[in-house]
Amino acid sequence: MAWKNPWYDSSKTHHTPEGFRNPEPDLRQPGDLQRWRRERKAQGLPLPPREGSAFTAQWWQPADLSGSDDRVWWLGHAALLLRVNQRYILIDPALSSRASPLPFAGPQRKTPSPLNIRDLPRLDLVLISHNHYDHLDRPTVRQIVRHFPEATFIVPLGLASWFTRQGVARVEQLDWWQSLRFDDLCIDAVPARHWSMRTPRDRNRSLWCGWVVRSPTLRFWFSGDSGFSENLREVVTRLGPFNLAALPIGAWAPKWFMASQHMDPDQAVELWREAGRPLTVPIHWGVFELADESLDAPPAELEHALQRAGQDNQRFSAWRIGESRGLDNIDQE
Repeated sequence: MAWKNPWYDSSKTHHTPEGFRNPEPDLRQPGDLQRWRRERKAQGLPLPPREGSAFTAQWWQPADLSGSDDRVWWLGHAALLLRVNQRYILIDPALSSRASPLPFAGPQRKTPSPLNIRDLPRLDLVLISHNHYDHLDRPTVRQIVRHFPEATFIVPLGLASWFTRQGVARVEQLDWWQSLRFDDLCIDAVPARHWSMRTPRDRNRSLWCGWVVRSPTLRFWFSGDSGFSENLREVVTRLGPFNLAALPIGAWAPKWFMASQHMDPDQAVELWREAGRPLTVPIHWGVFELADESLDAPPAELEHALQRAGQDNQRFSAWRIGESRGLDNIDQE
């Protein structure tokens, strides 16, 4: 019997009876995946970082969790930690050695995780943008269950049952534009241009999304994995302007293949300007080699994109993995 989408809503363009979809057309054609794999193998891509073994020394530091102020940490790739009003919020914590269902194969970390789950003083919320292995990591989830069984996971439609099977006691799933409130904290699920698949049999059966975290002092947009789309401007219109953001700058090459799922640095800068030029963490780089650009290319390309746009980099520049910034005065920076 064919699988039917139990959350199907005919009034929503991203719903279909068979699963979920992007409102935008898919630019990829049949055979493009095989073509990309052939071309990158023939060209020996990705190239190693120009710094070689010094890459980690330049771009990594252990996360320092001391203090009690509102703060954001970049944990590498798309993983972030927020401390807001003494609540700790993890986003897409993929902290294992591989982004893969297998412990011996698949994309391997090129830089270490800057913290262990057991280092956290507490954990209140975990936000997951979609089910790809570089964003949803089963070993990390199991560590969270072991150390913080009371933490609430907030996930896109179709993913709650996966977390229940991992022993998660508290899980909520949201569609685009739905929200949950925790006292003075509001969590909104917002659109992204991407896709989902964890096995060959479950393509697009669960949704993908970005997140907006709102408090009396914070408006934070985590775009998640997303290709560029005019539809993303609706996030700014409805919930912006923002004073903090996390926008992806990696895994864009080659553009002919990646554009439907990952934005490039020029597009990230355009979206940053639309969002009100908030303090922004450039994410989705520095850990896993998922595309054709080298591990150290995204920071340089971001600099060039800002120059082309006539912008300085005071509010949008590369962070070290494990680095943090205080949030108390981000509107005045």
